[in-house]
Amino acid sequence: MAVVNSPEFRDASPKQIVPTLADRGVYLASESTIYRLLRARGLMRHRGASRPPQARASRQHVARGPNQVWSWDITYLRSPVRGAFYYLYLVEDVWSRRIVAWAIHERESHELAAELIQRACRDERCRAGLILHSDNGAPMKGATMLATLQRLGVVPSFSRPGVSDDNPFSEALFRTLKYCPRFPSKPFPGLIAARAWVDGFVGWYNTEHLHSAIRFTTPAARHSGRDVAQLLARHAVYQMARRRHPHRWSGPTRNWSRIETVVLNPDASTGTDHEARAS
Repeated sequence: MAVVNSPEFRDASPKQIVPTLADRGVYLASESTIYRLLRARGLMRHRGASRPPQARASRQHVARGPNQVWSWDITYLRSPVRGAFYYLYLVEDVWSRRIVAWAIHERESHELAAELIQRACRDERCRAGLILHSDNGAPMKGATMLATLQRLGVVPSFSRPGVSDDNPFSEALFRTLKYCPRFPSKPFPGLIAARAWVDGFVGWYNTEHLHSAIRFTTPAARHSGRDVAQLLARHAVYQMARRRHPHRWSGPTRNWSRIETVVLNPDASTGTDHEARAS
């Protein structure tokens, strides 16, 4: 310990100390032994002049109803010109999974993004305090976009730098879109064709797709509250089936209760299975 804490080595890690001593023909102990001795003496602190690694807290947001937390992003759609793309802007309500707004343009732009969010807030009659989560792209952080959010009373939220899964709801939605059996295998022939296809997908996704993370109801039904009666009816069907054939159940029937709380990027203390799932 005298050597490890000497002026020469007090700022070095055991992984640096051991090979340095070996170059001098000295074997004092292995790295693991030095680490063990440091832990035993409560000396396992950051060694060096640089700041120790800082844990970045996840941007956790809790939604207990529609239009409280939205997630949005931009993805590419192939155009007939090789190397050129159409840009699909999608805004999703985290609680209901309903697509509340979308647009397709030939470029990424924070001005176009601001127009989309403004239209979505108007159509949904959003109140101040809505959280809008996105990644750190230029359209998300442009001056026009941020000014529009401030004027609307929308609170911007951004993914942590270098963390690829901080916007899971939008990523899951894009995966559903691009792995849809009807998704074209060839590039869209034009902007009008791309918009027409996405319009059909949004209609299907919102009103027909039984979403696995919201008890297999449609996003539109959950957004409007119609899922409550639907889930109660399913529960009644299962209870009646159990009364008719009790031997078929060794435990409770399937859980058709409504998922009331959805968490974006839950931390270890609050995240549960249904809260964390985005697909």
